[in-house]
Amino acid sequence: MTTRRKFLAGAAAAPAALATPALASGTIKWRMQTYAGPALAEHVVKPAIDMFNKIAGDRMQIELFYADQLVPTGELFQAMQRGTIDAVQSDDDSMASPTEVTVFGGYFPFASRYSLDVPVLFNQYGLNEIWDEEYSKVGVKHISAGAWDPCHFATKDPIRSLADLKGKRVFTFPTAGRFLSQFGVVPVTLPWEDIEVAMQTGELDGIAWSGITEDYTVGWADVTNYFLTNNISGAWAGSFFANQGSWEGIPEDLQTLFRVCCDQSHYYRQWWYWGGEANLRVNGTKMELTSIPDAEWAQVEEAALKFWDEVATESPTKAKVVEIIKKYNADMQKAGRPYRYG
Repeated sequence: MTTRRKFLAGAAAAPAALATPALASGTIKWRMQTYAGPALAEHVVKPAIDMFNKIAGDRMQIELFYADQLVPTGELFQAMQRGTIDAVQSDDDSMASPTEVTVFGGYFPFASRYSLDVPVLFNQYGLNEIWDEEYSKVGVKHISAGAWDPCHFATKDPIRSLADLKGKRVFTFPTAGRFLSQFGVVPVTLPWEDIEVAMQTGELDGIAWSGITEDYTVGWADVTNYFLTNNISGAWAGSFFANQGSWEGIPEDLQTLFRVCCDQSHYYRQWWYWGGEANLRVNGTKMELTSIPDAEWAQVEEAALKFWDEVATESPTKAKVVEIIKKYNADMQKAGRPYRYG
């Protein structure tokens, strides 16, 4: 809180100065905030920023802040748009981006089955161009999108049927919560750092925010008893963003270096999550695995397709993204193994 007070005081006193890169003769300073808390950030972003700072040296340095450290995650976009934060790592949904693509950030139900689906959708199926256009309208540079872990329930009580979800107070993403509410889930919004305590006090019954790797990494496996193997998405979709003025204020070679470090971060997460999810299901000792039968879970998958169509009616841009997701998944299904099974 002390850091946040100092930050807000400085922002109020000199907002223009914060949005302006340092003079070319000095070291360019950026402030970047991630959606992740310290333990998770050690994997999902800190190695990349450390690498950037080491290579850039006295030309440019990025100071990294963690979840809610400077501003609440829900205010990240506004802070970046104003230039009081230079860069952000988050999904569109969590940081409440005022764009037509926000609903697809984080966990858009069943849009992906595997983590590799996300970069292919962005780099080969046209999502990069749509995201770039949408964020350019609001003064933000969309730099790079990548995948994180699948979305599973971690709960106090076992979930073995859809009926077991009814009435459960669950911390999850806005769009995921909107989708899951039809099955009786009660979405709860809290600061990331409060989740562990909320599970202990009974304010929450469960978490649908990550896969099992994060549950162990951030301590949630210590306050939950069960892990549901069914998931509502194969991979979280998140991005690196920057204030447009801050981005244009750094030389092209530093822009390239930042992109390369973002790509390194995406690659690190691909194998860290993929291996971690399997290893902890097999060898983890803190949570018991439960499953909802495939025939029953098919109701959730069918509801997702209706949800896609509902979202598509909201705007032409959303309709375009939904059509891309539909085409991609149809292509993967036709491609067969190893792209899709069954």
